[in-house]
Amino acid sequence: MLAIVAPGQGAQTPGMLLPWLELPGTPALLDSLASAARVDLVAHGTTSDAETIVDTAIAQPLIVASGLLAWTALGCPAADVLAGHSVGEVTAAVLAGVLEQTAAMEFVHVRGAGMAASAAGLATGMSAVLGGDATVVIAKAEEHGLTPANINAAGQIVVAGTLDQLASFAADPPEGSRVRPLSVAGAFHTVHMAPAVGALEVLASTMSTSNPTTTLLSNADGGSVETGAEVLARLVVQVSNPVRWDLCMDMMESIGVTGLLELAPGGTLTGMAKRAMPGVALLPVKGPDDLDAARAFIAEHSAATA
Repeated sequence: MLAIVAPGQGAQTPGMLLPWLELPGTPALLDSLASAARVDLVAHGTTSDAETIVDTAIAQPLIVASGLLAWTALGCPAADVLAGHSVGEVTAAVLAGVLEQTAAMEFVHVRGAGMAASAAGLATGMSAVLGGDATVVIAKAEEHGLTPANINAAGQIVVAGTLDQLASFAADPPEGSRVRPLSVAGAFHTVHMAPAVGALEVLASTMSTSNPTTTLLSNADGGSVETGAEVLARLVVQVSNPVRWDLCMDMMESIGVTGLLELAPGGTLTGMAKRAMPGVALLPVKGPDDLDAARAFIAEHSAATA
């Protein structure tokens, strides 16, 4: 059983789209995605530096476009299960047939711009907490006014809030843990992002959706979402609510996933799954050089093509 997953913000790297532009048809597709996202994806995906692409309004379209380029280059394969981490859920919604690609990129534009504007209003950020008991980590975070914004896996929780709150937390870390500040532009998936929800609600009211063509998991609770309308509603509120990637991995294991393919820019989610999903084969797509291996991996694990 094959799961295809899409990474979220933080996976971007300078020059990440450069090798994809060498593939036939990719420049035209990227131009279409860039027009919908209102971002120069070619420039930011080839020559912009790390400081530039950490900007939420740039990073999110880059990441979604990268995933869509990889999926298209693979021949738009079907999966038995789809999921995405944070903005990667938008990518997964396209793969599931819920959203058209250009509509998804317009959604990402409004999402990224709204989250960037929300982050600009107050000095906020995020820190990864590595190790420690999850219950203790969450309690300590809440003691300092922080939100457990990403519960990614056992021993990996991302907390978010104001920079003052994060500094206080780092000075008083949970027992048995290490706290590492993240290079992100705000406290994503917390109440600090609430202003971004309104603009997404307005846009969503004008968008059309289709029901998922396969099992599509939600960051909210790891469960599958049955209708396109519900997928879109969850994408809207997701920006100010925690990501439960741990529950998504639990669900994939429980339904018998044997292979997990991570679309470009791959590596983050397969890294998490390496410990959390023992026995499941993993393949990150990092660039075009991985496409042949990915095609073989899909053929081996996909129940849809068996």
